Amino acid sequence: MRAIGVLAGVLWLATAATAGAQAAKPAAAPAAAPKIDNDTFYALGAAVAQNLGSFELTQAELEQVQQGLQDSVLGKPLRVKPEDQRDNFRTLGMERQKVASEREKIKGQAFRDAAAKKAGVDVTVSGLIYEETKAGTGPVPAKTDRVTVHYKGTLIDGTEFDSSYSRGEPATFPLSGVVPCWTEGLQKMKAGGKAKLVCPPEIGYGDRGAPPKIKPGATLVFEVELIEIAAPEKAPPAAAVKPGMKPAGH
Repeated sequence: MRAIGVLAGVLWLATAATAGAQAAKPAAAPAAAPKIDNDTFYALGAAVAQNLGSFELTQAELEQVQQGLQDSVLGKPLRVKPEDQRDNFRTLGMERQKVASEREKIKGQAFRDAAAKKAGVDVTVSGLIYEETKAGTGPVPAKTDRVTVHYKGTLIDGTEFDSSYSRGEPATFPLSGVVPCWTEGLQKMKAGGKAKLVCPPEIGYGDRGAPPKIKPGATLVFEVELIEIAAPEKAPPAAAVKPGMKPAGH
């Protein structure tokens, strides 16, 4: 749950700082020490806040969070123990997630209704809206295949949340290991082709989303270029069995 993620996020920050100090090694040439100033501490707060986004806190609620953070950091007596509130964390997270999801679904439905009216699109039973933007000439992948693709993922307002183009290299993965929208959509493509996939949450990231970038219940848009059907992953070599030894698993 994202509620537990809040605690994990704070712990991550502390762990990262400690690990960084332990892992630091003398460089071949002296490097300028990073500048630690008010912006550093401001960014630290912003990093913690990324783990609070799914709670959609009001101003009054945020003030209570700030008070708890301040008391804990300064070693003051705590009004309540965090471990005593774990069930409430979970309940609060689920309630806020449900509200956020329903709000995103309403916006997403309106977007998909408009997208479905575009000439040439194919709306499948699952709700996928498939638009071929460039015909391919190669083979069509099966669900059991690995594919190499370039892609860009955006929210319905055009905000980019992921892109192999931005990383400068295509991605290769098993078609059975991605969200159902991709598994279905890429099986409608031929290698060398391009398509636009509009994915309802039911075949995307669902009611949980993938915070902080993808909200619960979000409709997603992917521009996909199917470069090729990749070769199967090579199985690791079998361990040699010496005389008198039983193969592993027997």
